[in-house]
Amino acid sequence: MTAKEIIGYMESRQNEKQRQVLMQFFKTGPGEYGEGDEFLGLKVPQTRQVVKLAVGDTPLEEVPELLMSHWHEVRLCGWLMLVEKFTKLAKKRLENDEAAIQGRDRIVAMYLQYAEWANNWDLVDLSAPKILGHWLLLPTNLGDKREIMDGLAASANLWLQRMSMVSTWKTTQAGDPSWCLRYAEWHLHHPHDLMHKAVGWMLREMGKRCSMDLLRQFLERHAHDMPRTALRYAIEKMSPTERLHWMSY
Repeated sequence: MTAKEIIGYMESRQNEKQRQVLMQFFKTGPGEYGEGDEFLGLKVPQTRQVVKLAVGDTPLEEVPELLMSHWHEVRLCGWLMLVEKFTKLAKKRLENDEAAIQGRDRIVAMYLQYAEWANNWDLVDLSAPKILGHWLLLPTNLGDKREIMDGLAASANLWLQRMSMVSTWKTTQAGDPSWCLRYAEWHLHHPHDLMHKAVGWMLREMGKRCSMDLLRQFLERHAHDMPRTALRYAIEKMSPTERLHWMSY
């Protein structure tokens, strides 16, 4: 399928009532983080169904047109297509296959090239862990992984910064806490609430999946001055007594 065919199909399923709900939910008003974003009014399962139907017949070269669409759901469709294509090339038997490595690297390079079009938290959260995060665990010819991820973290763009943080979900699931701890430190005093939530969320997952002792060590160093939202998210799975302890810092 071509990008134009996919976009036409999605546009034919516009829903005005749902569009208004989504515009409010994703903060598209003046001065809000999603200001100016445009919605068709499709629910995520509808978009996933489009991906399922089209991804096998849509060449990678068609995806950038989806990623750059003014429609939020079309951009999501593009990011989810990249997820599906990457996941197919990241199967255990293909981890060290040179053709698969090259294919994954092409997808990651495309992801990074168009990353600024993932301009809302759902677009980032549904794609970054499964592409960038998974890529961190695999062989690559793209160069220094830390340098690439640090470039996202150091960006002035909120969404690229969030990518660096939420990508650590995948490395944490694999038992490696180092990426989470690195970017939690990096973004700890970020001015935006969306980053506070991301930092706390990833710390909570790191504690659950890797080591509660590592989480407690992090909190010993930072609980006294980290944003309260980040702290609340980080300690969410602890006992009420321990949560009170950390919130008193």
